[in-house]
Amino acid sequence: MRIWKRAAGALKDNYSILVAKFSPHGHPDLERVVIKATSHNEQCMDYKSIQRVFQWLRSSPLYLKPLLYTLSTRMEKTHSWVVAIKGLMLIHGVFCFDLPTVQMLRRLPFDMTHFSDGHLNPEKAWGYNAFIRAYYSYLDLKSSYVCAQAARKRKPGKKTEETLAEELQNLEKLQGLIDAILHVKPRNPSMHVVLVLEAMDCVIDEVLEVYDSYCKGMERVILKIFDMGGTVEAGTALRIIEKGEMQGDKLALYFEFCREIGVLNISDSPKILRVAEKDVKELKGIIDGVNEKKKKDKNMDEEDEDDDVVKKMNEEMAIVVRENDFLMKKTVITDQWEVFDDDVAFDQMSSAVVVAAAATNNYNPFLELDSSYNSIVPYNPHQHHVLPDLISF
Repeated sequence: MRIWKRAAGALKDNYSILVAKFSPHGHPDLERVVIKATSHNEQCMDYKSIQRVFQWLRSSPLYLKPLLYTLSTRMEKTHSWVVAIKGLMLIHGVFCFDLPTVQMLRRLPFDMTHFSDGHLNPEKAWGYNAFIRAYYSYLDLKSSYVCAQAARKRKPGKKTEETLAEELQNLEKLQGLIDAILHVKPRNPSMHVVLVLEAMDCVIDEVLEVYDSYCKGMERVILKIFDMGGTVEAGTALRIIEKGEMQGDKLALYFEFCREIGVLNISDSPKILRVAEKDVKELKGIIDGVNEKKKKDKNMDEEDEDDDVVKKMNEEMAIVVRENDFLMKKTVITDQWEVFDDDVAFDQMSSAVVVAAAATNNYNPFLELDSSYNSIVPYNPHQHHVLPDLISF
């Protein structure tokens, strides 16, 4: 069965090479080399053909477009996990070239997010499918990251040195790359074959490069925050550090796993970055210091508001006191009653009436007092009284 698969794969490759000779695109030699580099032979990678592809790219960037076209056509048609892995390794190597045309790819020229092997049974194929999809997702994300970095550097009038905010954003993107690449691993013991291990060698090289960039960037950012301050930047750095600690634990397990399955490039695993506790406390101190200042300012504002309220109340009380003083000046106080000016005039008028009546008849028409003035003699209706004529006003 295995020999038949090898023969069928070789037959497909030879047929593709024959078709490439009559290709209308005008690059039959390049197409033939790409087909050999991504053959159906699962025993090993044809590194000689890969080197020839890279030589064409070094000689002229004009070869990039036909290369991507040929590779994309082959990758979109294949249902073989062998061809898919070899194609991803080839495009991975293309990213290593520091060429403007490569840096402007932005996304991979083909899509393998739904790749499914069509030759293995489902129980065995799911591991290869997951490996290829994860590998593709990482390379697609890396392509977008490289394009964004290149565009930022080529922006007119852009300073060469990154700002603190840009460095923090770059660290978050690097952590995203690390999250993506940690999913690239064989999930089935039956996948520990030569081709998969060779692909893992490329993946480990990528992990070491990305993590090294993250560690150097983290050290620069911490020093800048200590020098410049900034509560927002300090808070962002703390979130990055917390996530970095969790990623460090995952990376340690990932390196140990790769060492167990026999990945050669993991013999000397890197040291996991652990930010010093004193640096973390200093970052928290920057945030707490700003929050404490805001709290003091708030208390001072509240005290000022209380002072304004007290001042307003005192002014209102002063107005009330002045009004009371004004009323007291218009008040006449006797031994028995308090008589106001308006009432005094009326009482004086009433008294004049009574005095006039008494002077006329020498008699009180309402009450009779006895000689001792100790009792009031009630009015007797049967007793004859002479009432004086009322004085009209």
